[in-house]
Amino acid sequence: MKVERTLVVLKPDTIWRSISGEIISRFERAGLHIVGIKMLRPDKDFLHHHYETIGQMISRRGQKPFDVTIELMTKNPVIAMVLEWVAAIEFVRKLVGSTEPKTAAPGTIRGDYAHMSFGYADTANIGVPNLVHASWNAEEAEAEIKHRFSERELYSYKPSHHEFTR
Repeated sequence: MKVERTLVVLKPDTIWRSISGEIISRFERAGLHIVGIKMLRPDKDFLHHHYETIGQMISRRGQKPFDVTIELMTKNPVIAMVLEWVAAIEFVRKLVGSTEPKTAAPGTIRGDYAHMSFGYADTANIGVPNLVHASWNAEEAEAEIKHRFSERELYSYKPSHHEFTR
């Protein structure tokens, strides 16, 4: 296993609920470290690049899910961060939990802080407030990080816990 970087975005519902610090703490307590972080309010073009050009959401799920996601993602600012550690992509996905909050396991971020189902969101014609975006794989992580951060905004340093992992 190797040290990896992954993108995590705390979505507008996280900001609205004022639980950003709690969620960031969970990643840090799990041993991941932040190498870049910022708050921003992405516009529709920026989000189109993220969700369709990189994530191919329209191609995979259709226009309606894309539209309600964009509407949700423009309601409040977001916090984007790049986390780093051994097998970070897979580890972050495990910490975050299933994309559908209703099926996310207790102990995961979505399982502990969200509960809405895809069915309810579809019926209500809203995006699923699932708190966090996390990259799916290495290729997506690399593209998403480059889309949101310049090299100057990312930092390399050796956290103290690295001393115990040689």
